[in-house]
Amino acid sequence: MRVSMLLFAAPVAVRAFHIPSLFSQNSGQFNVIDDVKVPVQLGVMSRCPDALLCENVFNQVLKKVSDRVDISLVYVAKIDENEQVFGVKCMHGLEECAGNIQQLCVAKYEPSAWWEFIQCQNYEGRSEIGNPNLTLKCANAVGIDWENSAAAECAGLDGSGTGSEGITLLKESVIRGHKLGIEKSCTILINGEQVCIHDGTWKNCQNGHSVNDFVKQINAEYDKLNAV
Repeated sequence: MRVSMLLFAAPVAVRAFHIPSLFSQNSGQFNVIDDVKVPVQLGVMSRCPDALLCENVFNQVLKKVSDRVDISLVYVAKIDENEQVFGVKCMHGLEECAGNIQQLCVAKYEPSAWWEFIQCQNYEGRSEIGNPNLTLKCANAVGIDWENSAAAECAGLDGSGTGSEGITLLKESVIRGHKLGIEKSCTILINGEQVCIHDGTWKNCQNGHSVNDFVKQINAEYDKLNAV
């Protein structure tokens, strides 16, 4: 599955900015208060076709509400200390574990380029995700100076995804997913609540699964979080 070039050509940066929208009055003066973003989590596997579909959908969602959300990915896998490279077993193999780590490290150290980096990887096709050459290619495409970046130290300077910090981030993400009750890729959580799953088809989506449905849900939660 490939994300269209149109989507990659018009990336949406998340976590890169906050737009203040609320004000409080104190002693005759108005003070700006940062608005509260809606946490959106996608439970994914980097090489999973369901994950790529969800990320494609949310690429369109973010075009409408990027200033209202704090989006992140939580990786679905199993802790397995017998797995010698990562200590984690990923459904689609070692390459998927590497892809997860590459994305986690870019998210931590290059947050303004993170979503665009993922779209670049997805565009090349899921069978290429985790490939070190693709990591370096996508880092360059989104303006990351890989050799001098903390993301490279995290994931591995060669882009292999075998950096020690990156492996720790993956284990932490897997544990977080278990605590959140995420079992399937792709599971969508909005403001801490599971609202939809795509596992071959859309499931358990009581409020719909279109782009506009997710936008509507995010707007509703945003209004609740920022009610005066």
